[in-house]
Amino acid sequence: MIALTPAQRHAVRLAQASWFALLALAVAWEWQLAPLRAGGSWLALKALPLALLAPGVWRADVKAMQWALLTVPLYAAEGAVRVVDAPPVPTLAALELLLAAGFFCAAIVYLRPFKRAARRRELRR
Repeated sequence: MIALTPAQRHAVRLAQASWFALLALAVAWEWQLAPLRAGGSWLALKALPLALLAPGVWRADVKAMQWALLTVPLYAAEGAVRVVDAPPVPTLAALELLLAAGFFCAAIVYLRPFKRAARRRELRR
């Protein structure tokens, strides 16, 4: 097991906060804040991958965090595309983009030592 540095502990907390804020935003966006149709939208199902990975992100599980790193660019792309929509969508899209980028950067900082340790183990074989 790798001992976490203070920077990694801070990074994993930031990644977790960003992940759960992104999950809440995805659900609230399509149900209440700016749904495609009045009364809510089935597009709220876009939060399903976030919800499925949430337990692993909460535990800071390395594999779950790696899967989350593969998933979060989809939300960043959606934020980048929808930032030019009619108000209030640009604000929500910018927030989604910020949360996705924050998660991505923090998760990379957290996971880097695990990747280095795995590479060292592989080289010893």
